[in-house]
Amino acid sequence: MRTIDWVDGAVEIIDQTVLPGEVKILRLRTVPELVAAIQSLAVRGAPALGVAGAFGVALAARVHADDPVARDEAVQRVENARPTAVNLARGARRAAGLLAQGAAAVLEEAFRVRDEEIAASEAMAVRGADLMVELCGARPRLLTHCNTGGLAAVTVGTALGVVHELHQRGQLAGVVASETRPLLQGARLTSWELTRWGIEHRVAVDSAGPFLMARGEVDAVILGADRICANGDVINKIGTYSHALGARRAGLPFVVVAPESTVDLETASGDDVTIEDRGSAEVTPWAPAANPAFDVTPHDLVTAIVTDHRVIRHDRGDRV
Repeated sequence: MRTIDWVDGAVEIIDQTVLPGEVKILRLRTVPELVAAIQSLAVRGAPALGVAGAFGVALAARVHADDPVARDEAVQRVENARPTAVNLARGARRAAGLLAQGAAAVLEEAFRVRDEEIAASEAMAVRGADLMVELCGARPRLLTHCNTGGLAAVTVGTALGVVHELHQRGQLAGVVASETRPLLQGARLTSWELTRWGIEHRVAVDSAGPFLMARGEVDAVILGADRICANGDVINKIGTYSHALGARRAGLPFVVVAPESTVDLETASGDDVTIEDRGSAEVTPWAPAANPAFDVTPHDLVTAIVTDHRVIRHDRGDRV
């Protein structure tokens, strides 16, 4: 099952806002429909957003084939639909680079973006599983945060792809899925995917993660990223920084799994990243709320970064 794909002239996505209660496919025929789906988190996750960006440009090229001004405005709306994850803008720009060659060329590039993300998930799963066994020994107990499975990455996933690979090898003792407030991507989406795979797991309230680590119930933390800066700082779902601090205090590996498309060498550090704030409505109707969608985990708290091409061991002095 693919999170996002192009089917008969439209973008089809699994609507992540209604999971786990319903598996609903949305068919998006226009750029405004796609942008609304991105902003509502009906489609989310850095690799999936990269594919959404590319397909969004394909939609713009098709719908506005005879109006370059409207087409370019539509491309900008796709690229800027969410500000923090680098993959969205990168996927859109890749596809937009072929606009002069026509809509068919743009769509072919979007397919390449999709297929590269699928291949990246498969490569990360193997490389990451090997690393986790090296760091933790056989059958580790892992804590993960947010959702990093196929829902976030077209098919297998990033960090959750590693979990799946360990499970397939018989080398996984269990998973703690951090619930990931306020929209519960861990409790809703990660738990749903783990259940489908038959993987034993528990859902934990976000603030319990560091305590579970301190109590010896977790062997490592493994999660994804929405952007990895040139200095190795990791931008990921809010709550990641807390888990990194808990892992450091407990002496546990903290491993980030993300494709090379998430590595942003043009951004020096997390200080240079615009962090999206999603407003009070998602948190509480009766008071102003701080609701940053992401946080910055400093590179010195990260044990290793696994991509589809390499393993960067910060604990051994490797650099991005």
